[in-house]
Amino acid sequence: MNEYNAYLDNSATTKPCKQALDKALQIASECYGNPSSLHFLGYEAKKELENARKSVADFLGAKPEEIYFTSGGTASNMAAVLGAAASKKHDGQKIITSRIEHPSVIKNFELLGEQGFNPVFLEPDGNGKISLESIYNAVDENTVLVSVMAVNNEVGSVQDFDKIKQVIKSKKSNALYHCDAVQAFGKIKINPSRAGIDLMSISAHKIHGLKGSGALYINKNVRIKPVFVGGGQENGVVSGTEAMPAICAFGEAVKNIGSVEENFAKVKSLRDGFLKKLSPLDYIYVNSPNDAIPYILNISVKGVPSQVMLNSLSSEGICVSAGSACSKGHRSAVLSSMKTEPALIDSALRISLSRYTEENELNMLFDALVRTANRVRR
Repeated sequence: MNEYNAYLDNSATTKPCKQALDKALQIASECYGNPSSLHFLGYEAKKELENARKSVADFLGAKPEEIYFTSGGTASNMAAVLGAAASKKHDGQKIITSRIEHPSVIKNFELLGEQGFNPVFLEPDGNGKISLESIYNAVDENTVLVSVMAVNNEVGSVQDFDKIKQVIKSKKSNALYHCDAVQAFGKIKINPSRAGIDLMSISAHKIHGLKGSGALYINKNVRIKPVFVGGGQENGVVSGTEAMPAICAFGEAVKNIGSVEENFAKVKSLRDGFLKKLSPLDYIYVNSPNDAIPYILNISVKGVPSQVMLNSLSSEGICVSAGSACSKGHRSAVLSSMKTEPALIDSALRISLSRYTEENELNMLFDALVRTANRVRR
């Protein structure tokens, strides 16, 4: 395996923390019973499963029975969107989301459109924000679901996720509100109950847990139709034997987050310092809004196609992205919907940090960006 000098693609996935890895190994090698089994190994596994559930619930200010484990953010979004629409189909056919959602939301809205629902896709402004006014204007008595993410995965724009339910209620609508919080969880404080969120998706591998585990928060007063049916695990909402090593590692990763505020301040300081170094370079354009979450920075290096820059950086052991890892090979739908000019979209890079990012990694990236730009832009 090639060594890396700077890992700055944390919005795609993070390096698992030691606590998560240790827990996964313990569960896989020692507590490997099926939590649905009635013997002692099953009982021990069930205890570990519920401990992980409590860790996630406590972090969100939720009740353990409101947390349902899934295989990841995509599965959580799918279960929420399809399940909510199915449960409310007799109340109306209008479902509302935005053009800058993750593909796992967009594609499921399109699928629902093929099944007779009326999907509405709201456009963002130039800062990647979905205005509350546009949501207000779209919601009506026929609306059954509104799905707007907390933090955009490409540019880092932060939505008014804690005010959307108020907007829905102001239109006398009983629509459910789903929030994809995959890029927000562990980085900013979100209490779904206080924010009026009915359904919220999160993922383990974005917070230094393992791939293969996520969770869906469902408010205790909300019922959705199961999408994943079978043996009735996770109270019938997500059937299938639980991926115990990944789930229990998820719980440990949550415990290891530490202070959200201190992590945010550290990452913001690193991001701001990097932006200060970039500011004299007239061929660098910042696509992320000024108030974006500091963990995600989207820039364009004018005159250097994204793939050329990625290849150059990768050859020096520096990992960044051209955008969402789920839209590989396609022009960014997020930047396109923000009306970013095509030349900037085609040279865009997503730099994403974590609480473990160090200043020297950003210094290496800066030097490599300049070297490559000077060579390619001649």
